[in-house]
Amino acid sequence: MDNSVSLLGLSTAVPQYALEQKDIAERARDIFGPMFTRFPQLDEVFVNAGIDRRYSVRPVDWFYKALDWNERTAAYLDGAQQLFIEAGKKALDRAGLTPKDVDIVVTISSTGIATPSLEARAGPKLGLRTDCARVPVFGLGCAGGVAGLALASRLARAEPGKVVLLVVIELCTLAFRRDRATKADVIATALFGDGAAAAVLQAKPSSTAVAQIGAAAEHLWPDTLDIMGWSIDPVGLGVLLSRSLPKFVEERMGEPVDNFLNAQKLGPDTKLVCHPGGTKVLEAIEVALGKQEGSLVNERTVLRGYGNMSAPTVMFVLEEAMRHGLKGPAALSALGPGFTASFLAIDANAVAQRVSARATPEPVDA
Repeated sequence: MDNSVSLLGLSTAVPQYALEQKDIAERARDIFGPMFTRFPQLDEVFVNAGIDRRYSVRPVDWFYKALDWNERTAAYLDGAQQLFIEAGKKALDRAGLTPKDVDIVVTISSTGIATPSLEARAGPKLGLRTDCARVPVFGLGCAGGVAGLALASRLARAEPGKVVLLVVIELCTLAFRRDRATKADVIATALFGDGAAAAVLQAKPSSTAVAQIGAAAEHLWPDTLDIMGWSIDPVGLGVLLSRSLPKFVEERMGEPVDNFLNAQKLGPDTKLVCHPGGTKVLEAIEVALGKQEGSLVNERTVLRGYGNMSAPTVMFVLEEAMRHGLKGPAALSALGPGFTASFLAIDANAVAQRVSARATPEPVDA
């Protein structure tokens, strides 16, 4: 791929508190059961979500409190900074670089508000230089992993030789709401977890790069603002998630994927690395792309072990795919608020020492 950028290091991180799906399902039954006359039907989402375990920055008992913006924001700032430092350091270590080598840092996060932004808070603790350029981005939601890699690669191309650190962090569990009686809240309780990912990029040839990053594209469907996003009130963020999402993906995603692959001269058999929004969305993607049911194996593996962490999840899938030998042309894909599809072409090198086994914390009883 012409004008490509080297992906020098890739890492992922999750917080310490494990949320076992069976336990969360039982707790949700106690919380939401009295609020829904049809909860026995909604209860099935926990069984059918394809998730065994997720991770959270706070133990499960914390969520039983009457939480407001102040408490949620304090938890976000604390948890996000810790994950920023862990993911950023691991990515730099794998790239063979130090925090002092970073010239530009891009932060992607939509599950909390931080001003000063996260990299201003965590950067000095990580060891970033005081003249490091900062680019915080809010509002991309689940598309943020792919869109963030695309933005970071554009910045690298704009200043060849400069080292760009991308950190993608989402703490979805902090948006858990006990005070609302919506189906979307029950689904969110069954799907979402916390996590972070980081990548180091440079517009410079490298024999040890994880991959080369090529062109990017986005597709925004008109009149789809109500499919996915946040509502905001004095208690916190509230998830907006349309029940029409899987059907929409099944019917509408195929064309923009084909357009992107054709524009990049990539064949229909090109390996796709997708954001796994949930089991129903994965099934819809497979139908839209004409793939056999269950073929998105790495996506299901990540979903089962970590849940939907929003933006960083696709980077977990990329890491999983690389550990299983991903090599050659591939395309990353994620869907997010807007309603938007984000795409990115890569050429994977499958350098084993740059994508070592993912380290997960020893589960702490939540």
